[in-house]
Amino acid sequence: MTETPHRTNAGPGHDVSEVDFAAVVRFGVALVVVAVVVHLLIWLMFDVFAAQSARGGAPQFPLAAGQERRLPPEPRLQTHPREDLRDLRAREDEILGSYGWVDRNAGVVRIPIDAAMKLTLERGLPARTEAVR
Repeated sequence: MTETPHRTNAGPGHDVSEVDFAAVVRFGVALVVVAVVVHLLIWLMFDVFAAQSARGGAPQFPLAAGQERRLPPEPRLQTHPREDLRDLRAREDEILGSYGWVDRNAGVVRIPIDAAMKLTLERGLPARTEAVR
């Protein structure tokens, strides 16, 4: 068995035989320089992109050119849902408040709902008679 020689510490400080302190410092400085260069390049790239987007508009797709006024297929979304609902309720109120034919051939008519309620009060509701067992 061979024994390795024992080294003695000459004094305060760090062990120069294991780590190259100058190489670590050079690596740190190079890392900071690369980080600064990358940040500057990204900043310039964003400026270029901002200038391009301000200059041009939205890119136009070749298949969509000339199709600006074409409507999408049914069913379409409502563009004014409140107005549509108001119109629907107005039409329903007009139907509920007026006389008209439902089926002329069968002799079925509609009457205003107020008149129908008065007729129901006058005539009464039909009642079932109980069958004799």
